[in-house]
Amino acid sequence: MRIPLPAAFVAAVLLLDAFLHLSWLVRPAADPRALSLAVLNFETPFTARILVPLIVVLIVAALSVIAVSRGRGGRLAKAVTLALGCGLLARAELGLAWAFGLGTDTGTPFYWLNLLLYTPLCVALAFATGAELSRKRAEGNEVQHN
Repeated sequence: MRIPLPAAFVAAVLLLDAFLHLSWLVRPAADPRALSLAVLNFETPFTARILVPLIVVLIVAALSVIAVSRGRGGRLAKAVTLALGCGLLARAELGLAWAFGLGTDTGTPFYWLNLLLYTPLCVALAFATGAELSRKRAEGNEVQHN
């Protein structure tokens, strides 16, 4: 059974993000403050205490999306996937506010990364997650009606 394109897209981006965070764990950034400001718009340490749980969450979310796409994982996988979609949608909405300059300096790397990468990616991921959940729900309804 193949993984549908929306699920594969979401899982691939989440796993790529997990790998990126793992790389910061294995090889810390030369300037952690600048990285933190560019990625998050505030200072936070890129330590194992922060990165390991985030890596685990990203991997679990990716596996949940794949499980849902294959009709596996039950309610837990669906709940994790739904929570992922809601979180992505919330981040996309916040990103739109930041894109209009609310709460961020428009001259910072974060502003441009948010405008050109983070927010569009969150919109696309939220849409793909919703599409996958909708597809599985429609398939479930189709089976019940037959």
